[in-house]
Parts: sequence; C-alpha cells; structure tokens
Amino acid sequence: MEEFLKSINEISLKVIDEDISIKDYIQISISSDNEELKTFNVSSSKEWENYIAAFLKRKEAKVAFGGYLETRDIYKRSSYFQTSNLEDRNIHLGIDLWCKKGTKVLAVLDGVIHSFKNNKNHGDYGPTIILKHELNEKVFYSLYGHLSKESIENIKIGKKVRRQEMIGFLGDNSINGDYAPHLHFQLILDIKNNKGDYPGVSAVNDLEFYKKNCPNPNLLLKLPYEV
Repeated sequence: MEEFLKSINEISLKVIDEDISIKDYIQISISSDNEELKTFNVSSSKEWENYIAAFLKRKEAKVAFGGYLETRDIYKRSSYFQTSNLEDRNIHLGIDLWCKKGTKVLAVLDGVIHSFKNNKNHGDYGPTIILKHELNEKVFYSLYGHLSKESIENIKIGKKVRRQEMIGFLGDNSINGDYAPHLHFQLILDIKNNKGDYPGVSAVNDLEFYKKNCPNPNLLLKLPYEV
C-alpha cells in the first residue's frame, strides 16, 4: 500500500491553503528530545502558540510541519492519553502543520465525506473531518483534526469533494483540543467502525499495528523532510 500511495502523485499535495508556497514550509520537532521545549510551559496552549510564532519568525516561514511517529511529552498534560493499564499514548501517528488559525484546510484527494465529529476531550482533535478515498480499487481514509467549529456545521456524510477543495478552517485553542492552531493530518487504511474519530497517538505496545494501518502521510504530501 505504501508504494501505491507514493505513486499517486509526483508533486506535493497540499492540505492547507494552496496559496502558501512549499518554500514557506519548515520542519519542526516537538519530540521529547527537543531541548527548546523545556524553556516554556508545554501544558499552556498560549505558550505553545508563542513558541510556534517565534519559531516561524526566526525561520522566515509560514508553516511548521512534522511529527510522524514522533514521541512527545505534550500528551502527559491530559489523562485522555493514558491506556487502561496506565501506559502512555505518546507516539504521534500523523503529520502536524502548524500555522495561523483560520487557515484553509483542503481535501488531499478526490473523495467523499465519511464522517465528522467534535471530539471534546482535553487534548483531543476538537472538530474533525474524515474523508474516504477510492483509487484503482483501493480504499483508504484521510483525517483532518483541530478544525474550527464552523467547519462541521453545514456538511453532509457522502458529499463528494474534489482534490484540493476547501473543506474547513483551522480552529483556535478554545475549540481545537487546547492546542496552538494546527492541522493534524493522518492516513488510515482500515477505519473499522470509527466515525469522526480515530486514534492519532499510539502507545509503544500498539505501535506496530498503527504503523501498518496509518502509513506516513508524507507519501502523499511529499514535504521536504531533512534526516
């Protein structure tokens, strides 16, 4: 499936404002290894917003991206990310794109609206849309989390969307799970019975399953990662 996803497009597919050039994207780490994250209160969405804004200004960029399979400490602020055996879910399964609230969110490919929901747990996605895609007899899903409330107010399950069509906007910390504004973008192969929600963070013991079921979104986005 990874080879199929990789072959869909040769150029970057955008999931936020098409007017923002890829040249204005910059990679960011918010992993447990990033020493800069020890300089502010990571439990505060406002301080996160200040950090992201300063990072983008310093790098002369408009979008900070990254995070697939990144181990993060930020989830410790919420009991929502503890499993029944108290093992932390702290390994991120999507790519985050950090930018301004109100930024347009785009469908990555042609598809239909599979489901949507406002996931209200502290640290959760907030308003979320999931699209279903069918290409060459293969089916997969894309998830867009941390949207504005308005993004899910006038949409219908089964509605067709076109590649790069606007499907919503980024929300602020009052609605998006209490984060600095960003898009959580994730691919899902088998969604089971989930609707409007799917785990975006894994515990170590479950990681092999989720790595297979949630392939790297950069197979489609083709953002300029540096090793």
